[in-house]
Order: sequence, then C-alpha cells, then structure tokens
Amino acid sequence: MTPIIDIVFLLIVFFLVVCQFIEAENFPVSVPDNCHFAQSDPERLAQETTVTVMITAEDEVCFAVGPEKISATVSPAGIVERLTQLIDVRLSDLPPERRVVTLRIDKDICFAEAQYALAGIAASCATDMQLAALKDKQAGVE
Repeated sequence: MTPIIDIVFLLIVFFLVVCQFIEAENFPVSVPDNCHFAQSDPERLAQETTVTVMITAEDEVCFAVGPEKISATVSPAGIVERLTQLIDVRLSDLPPERRVVTLRIDKDICFAEAQYALAGIAASCATDMQLAALKDKQAGVE
C-alpha cells in the first residue's frame, strides 16, 4: 500500500508543477452582428495578450489588458500610457515575431473612445494585432 501512496503523491506533485494557471479574461463584450464569441488557438492562449474595450454597467468606457482594468476617467494620454505599459510588460519576454495583441471592442463603442486602445497598441512593443471576434454559422443560415 505504501508504494501506491508514494506514486499517487508523486503524480499529484507532478501535475501541480506542470499545470499552468491561466488568468481569466471573461469580460462581457457585445460583439457585432453574427459574431458570437472570441476563440483562440489553445497553444497560444498562455502567451496571448488581449486588449478589451468595453462598456461597464454604469455606461462608462473601460479598457483592460488581460485581466487588469483601466478606467476611462483617467486622461486620454494617461490611458494610452497605461495601456502601453501593460502591453509591454506582457510582451517583453516574447521574441518580436510573436508579439501579437488581440483587440476586442464592444460593438457599442465609437471610434473616438476606442482610438486610445489602438494608440496604446501602436506605442507598445507589439509587432502585430488581430481581432478576436470570429463568425459562427447560425442555425438555418448558410
């Protein structure tokens, strides 16, 4: 019985060491028509940097880099600077060809408010940007 307990203990330790805890980025975003969700390549999920522009429950625009939120009550220059800092921190360890930022913008956000996210991405060390929303086929629509 002791060898079985040892093996189980070693397996538990092994899985705790190997397991990666991924930060949740589950901000609710209303995406444009016929787009239901954002889906990432599972292999790149751990290295992905997501910038989200959303509307809060109080109808205020809010920005987020990964799980960290930035309030829009900060000055526009402050928003861009903070977004740039957060993006650079998340991308600094990656080689230049893998510094990709995924941008998610709520469909009710106008460009005047979303431009700060674009400016923050442009000022960061990111080398590429992609949009997160993917179209799904709706039932009965071909």
